[in-house]
This record gives sequence, structure tokens and C-alpha cells, in this order.
Amino acid sequence: MASIQERRAQILQLVQQQGYAANEDLAKALHVTVQTVRRDVNSMAAEGLIARHHGGASALSSNENIAYSERQILNPKAKDAIGHAAANVIPDGASLFINIGTTTEAFARSLRNHRALRVITNNIHVASLLAPAPECTLIITGGTVRLRDGGIVGPAAAAMIEQYRADYGVIGISGIDEDGTLLDFDADEINAAQAIIRNSRTTILLADHTKLKRRPMARVGHLSEINSFYTDQPLPTALAKIVTEAGVDLHVIQSEFFGKEK
Repeated sequence: MASIQERRAQILQLVQQQGYAANEDLAKALHVTVQTVRRDVNSMAAEGLIARHHGGASALSSNENIAYSERQILNPKAKDAIGHAAANVIPDGASLFINIGTTTEAFARSLRNHRALRVITNNIHVASLLAPAPECTLIITGGTVRLRDGGIVGPAAAAMIEQYRADYGVIGISGIDEDGTLLDFDADEINAAQAIIRNSRTTILLADHTKLKRRPMARVGHLSEINSFYTDQPLPTALAKIVTEAGVDLHVIQSEFFGKEK
């Protein structure tokens, strides 16, 4: 039987995927009673993870960023699989930028057995995850630590990234528009991500399918600026065409075949 945390992670994922889900439908999908789902929904709404309605629950606005605690439990298996697959292409001794995000953190976890990496990051969680990596050199940007998610933000972070040139820039993103525009919520994060793209020999984007449903307002760049894109589900036809025409190396990773590509 699934734990409360696992069950609530499933509820969150279903609500995010569907936009709205009735309590009865959630109960059937999770093989629990409607009363159990109702209690979970009430608790999750109180924590700000979802919006509670009479008889069901809906996702929070796609125009607002969601809490780090929510992102941690949203689609975790897919993020781990994406991170593992992307880490497999990084050779020992490589230099990397790694930015803010739960998927880039999953990527960092899969790098811990690599040797002699040189990593520049504006994410204190990434730095902590890579601390056990043998002979790893870690450079943490300056700036203000955002305690809610471990991001290091502010002009100093982007300015420090500009001082380096790395083999790989590994970035996460908050949203991808239908025309291939990469979107985010926070100006400081955007400045850092743009600096990574400019200063990386190869740019790798990590984004699970939920990012295709989100519509932040601020522009980071375009898929055509990316060399490799790792995701967990086939792209919509229009977006797949953009990726193909831009020559982006697309990897669709199935979490049930952890680390293997579709």
C-alpha cells in the first residue's frame, strides 16, 4: 500500500496533468476511498499545493511558480530518469554549469560517481549533492541565497557565470511555449540561465512534460539555442517539428526503464 506521501504525490501529479480532478476519479485511480482523498486534498490545499473545490481539486495557476516543496514531489521518477540519462553523457574531468531546479538536482545526484568534475553552480543543493564526488571542484556563485529553494540569485550570480567558459551548461526551465520559447518566472534566474547558455560549449535542457503546461511570462531563450533536450514524454507535433528543424538532439526518457531512452 502506498504511503501518505506517495499517495499525495500521485494526487498532485494527476491534478497537474488534468488541470482538475474529481475526488471520485482520484479515489478510483489510487484505489482508496473518497473520504481518504478528501482528507488528502484538504491537507494539500492547506499547504498551498493545489486548489480545493467542492467535489475535487485543481492545479494552481500556470502563470505562477509553484513552491519548491511541491516541485520536489512532482514527477520525481521522471526527473530522476532524465537526470540519470543526461549524466551518462558527461565524461570525467568535464566542466559544467548547473542552474536552479529540482530536475538539475536530480542530474547532480547522478554525477556523484564521476571523477574530477569542475562545476559552477548557483544552486546550493547541487553543491551539497556533489560534495561526495571524487576530486570534484565546486565553484558557487556569489549572490543572495533564496532559502525557500536553495537558489543563489541577484546580479552577482550572473556576473560570476560570465567569467567562466564550460564544456556543458545544464539548465532547467519553468515553462516551454508552443513556439519553442523557453520561459521562467524570476528575472534573476533568467539572467543566470542566459549567461549559462552564452558561455557553454554544449547546452543541455532538462524538462519533464509538466513544463509544457506552464506559461511563465518572462523569456529565457528558444529551443533552437539548445544542443540537447532531455524530457520524459514525446513532444507535441508542433514542438517536435521545431526541435527537429533546429537540429536539437532530443532524448525521450521513460522512467520505467530508468536511464534508458525511448
